[in-house]
Amino acid sequence: MSGARRQWRNWAGDQRCRPTAVAWPSTVGELCSLVAEAGASGHTIKAVGAGHSFTDIALTNGVQVRLDSLTGLLNVDRDAKLITLWGGTRLHQIPALLKPYGLAMENLGDIDAQSISGAISTGTHGTGLKFGGIATQVRALTLVTGTGEVLHCSATHNAEIFAVARVGLGALGIITAVTLQCVDAFMLHAVERPEPLAEVLQSLAERNATHDHFEFYWFPHTEIALTKSNTRHAPGTLPDGVRPLSVSSHIVDDLIVSNTLFSALCNVTGKMPKTIPRVNRLASTLTGHREFGDASHKVFTTSRTVRFREMEYALPLESIPAALRDLEAMINRRGLQISFPVEVRSAAGDDIALSTANQRPSGYIAIHQHINSKHSEYFQAAEEIFRSYAGRPHWGKWHFLHSKDFSQLYPDLEKFCKVRNVLDPKRVFSNAYLDRVLP
Repeated sequence: MSGARRQWRNWAGDQRCRPTAVAWPSTVGELCSLVAEAGASGHTIKAVGAGHSFTDIALTNGVQVRLDSLTGLLNVDRDAKLITLWGGTRLHQIPALLKPYGLAMENLGDIDAQSISGAISTGTHGTGLKFGGIATQVRALTLVTGTGEVLHCSATHNAEIFAVARVGLGALGIITAVTLQCVDAFMLHAVERPEPLAEVLQSLAERNATHDHFEFYWFPHTEIALTKSNTRHAPGTLPDGVRPLSVSSHIVDDLIVSNTLFSALCNVTGKMPKTIPRVNRLASTLTGHREFGDASHKVFTTSRTVRFREMEYALPLESIPAALRDLEAMINRRGLQISFPVEVRSAAGDDIALSTANQRPSGYIAIHQHINSKHSEYFQAAEEIFRSYAGRPHWGKWHFLHSKDFSQLYPDLEKFCKVRNVLDPKRVFSNAYLDRVLP
């Protein structure tokens, strides 16, 4: 354990803390001792993964725990397509671990830097109305509770805990192992193209229903949507002529245009905001027009090197077109100059207590601002719109809500808090974020 009070920052660089100590346990036993010691001394302890949350959910002024030594594959049941991973395993490590068994994760988001425990704890998701968030793939969890004990839970063992722990916010325990329901490995046929925003919004319900995975990006100050449609195929069965991106195409499209050039444009528009509408129109013509196929994880995920802040809300699916038009009207009314695109996705409803898709199929609207751009007015005004549609904020992305707001959004919040009282009676996992959002 290190006692140096070095500053820790999240990926975006705007959430910072100075833990009293940093610990790298190499066994579950060591982790149990750390938690027990924190409880006995009245201190707090907080596990952190990749730091890819935009909220202060991972910050601590107590002991910071890093699970970098608890990574990799623990067990595989090929017949049942179940895998058990150490909690510190990063999403980008999982495809290589599954490849020898011909398995894949059913769905992924577009960023794979997160640890599996961090991803499920904050409700990370991908897109596709037939598929839930990553937490819906979880079949069992192992936690170190606030008393330093090891607890296993699943739908048949400690079921009342499992019902709330899959999206646990780090409030119930430190996740040491996760069992995932996988699927046979598959390919994705990706079609990306710019289309008129009005046409996309008018046909959004049909597209969500007919495509395996559909999403789009809208650059404010334009009427163009960059659509992404992914169709699932068994290995070796992609349509004729559909191939993976060449190395040169990947370098040009994903590294140079989507990251290097976009970063440069953001720096320019930050100094000259009046150029943003013109630059957005340019950006919408430079990106989003290609067709390719590859292994699922290579299509789902993309490289993100441009630093930004993000807010994302889950809304009732049918509300997305109206909410997006309200967002556009607000931007115009306030004269805001927004350089980053707005992302729109969907996910199936689920039965997880604090999942943003709890008991309803959901559409997601994510807004962004470059890390060097002012974000407060834009985010707060957007949040007012999203809340008017009974929106629920992503736990790991910017929002301004407090516990009184969440009691109206989550019917099972009381059940979650009762489990928390049992698993962490001394609040050793608490921090300012949890104090703010939980009753």
